Amino acid sequence: MRLTNTLTGAVDDLVPLEAGRLGIYVCGVTPYAESHVGHAMAAIVYDVLVRYLRWPGNAAGGYDVTFVSNYTDVDDNVIARAAEVGRDPLELVAENIDEWEEQQRALNLVFPDVRPRVTTHIETIIAATEAIVERGFGYATEAGDVYFRVRAKPDYGKLSHRDIDQLRSGTRFEPGEGKEFPLDFALWKATKPGEPSWPSPWGPGRPGWHIECSAMSQHYLGEAFDVHGGGVDLVFPHHENEIAQAEAATGTFARHWLHNGLVQRDGEKMSKSIGNVVTVADALQRWRADALRLFVLGSHYRSPANLTDEALAAAESGVDRLLSALRGAPAGSGEPVDPSPERARFVDALEDDLGTPQALAAVFDLARSVNRGRDAGRDARAAQAALAELTRDVLGLRLEAPDAVGVLDVVALSKLASKHGVSCGGSDAESTIEALLAARTDARAERDFARADAIRSDLADAGVEVADTPEGPRWSAGR
Repeated sequence: MRLTNTLTGAVDDLVPLEAGRLGIYVCGVTPYAESHVGHAMAAIVYDVLVRYLRWPGNAAGGYDVTFVSNYTDVDDNVIARAAEVGRDPLELVAENIDEWEEQQRALNLVFPDVRPRVTTHIETIIAATEAIVERGFGYATEAGDVYFRVRAKPDYGKLSHRDIDQLRSGTRFEPGEGKEFPLDFALWKATKPGEPSWPSPWGPGRPGWHIECSAMSQHYLGEAFDVHGGGVDLVFPHHENEIAQAEAATGTFARHWLHNGLVQRDGEKMSKSIGNVVTVADALQRWRADALRLFVLGSHYRSPANLTDEALAAAESGVDRLLSALRGAPAGSGEPVDPSPERARFVDALEDDLGTPQALAAVFDLARSVNRGRDAGRDARAAQAALAELTRDVLGLRLEAPDAVGVLDVVALSKLASKHGVSCGGSDAESTIEALLAARTDARAERDFARADAIRSDLADAGVEVADTPEGPRWSAGR
């Protein structure tokens, strides 16, 4: 597999440090407020990466992946927000983490193997800070703050591909008394009245923002590990500082740096000042989780994703197209539908820098092959099984008939069948709908359009939308 490596500026081969195993760390959320669709986009990107790397069908035959993603549950933003709303900082973040994890379940995200929190890894962070100071890369001030000495690291700036002079002239610096140099950044912050604090060799305080990820990632994945990911907005200063302090403490760190693009709303950057931030809660109320996944995967992970109502409507339609291919009897007496060409294209696309748009194109071509083959009386079982595997196991789409029809009232559908004189072979919602659609098709063939329209209208009232396609009627259930 080849992935863009921000560190080298090239698309590099992903070569594991240990054959068959990969360690991946992704910067998680700072839960001082509700999570927004930008958080969801990043989570979906790395979810699909991890799913694909673990999948036995990939070019390497599947990896043993250890996936770690953190929670920054104490920092300046958390403290400021808690003060603004009159809450205890740690109680506020615990509540927001619980909400985000429920949303992760709704989005069908693979949970990381480890989800470390800053507040439960203070000793690990202090030990990393001590190592940096002992090696001459850090210094303590009289006030009890500890800073990283940027000029002691000659290659500082290598991730963002800028030197210290460029960074100094184009960056707003974190203020701090006792700094030797404006770019020096906090490893440990002395306590202030009303803030959470922990004891340390330099006095009571709390970790700086950057040190937490270096310390926790190396704690769980080792001093050197394979992949470090996050949003492109983290390249500088967060990830730049992570590399500097980790290498200062241990001499090594992550080999491959992956960065996803950001979400825009109607072509503009999402911003609280503009008022166009879409929370995950709002998005899940408006659109299906599968549609949100399709929207994210429809753009390359390094590109910005423009969230528009039209884009999500198209994603909703895409979900319905995939559902229609997975629904219904796949067996026929004719020649089997061969899924191997689309499957090979799918793998090739993801092997080439996680090319999800091209992978989706292969998936929709396979869905078309399933529908056409089934309608022609061919055996579509293998193709349908392949479609289910690619969409569910790798792309993380649920696309399950029970989820699609579970909101429907089976009793009400049975009453509809009786109203229209339709005999159902089963007692479940899906078979009842199929029987009603068969009766509608017969009515259209007999030019009894009034009856056909009545069946369609009653189905719509029951939460079942019917679309007439060249391959026959397709239906979708409640949102």
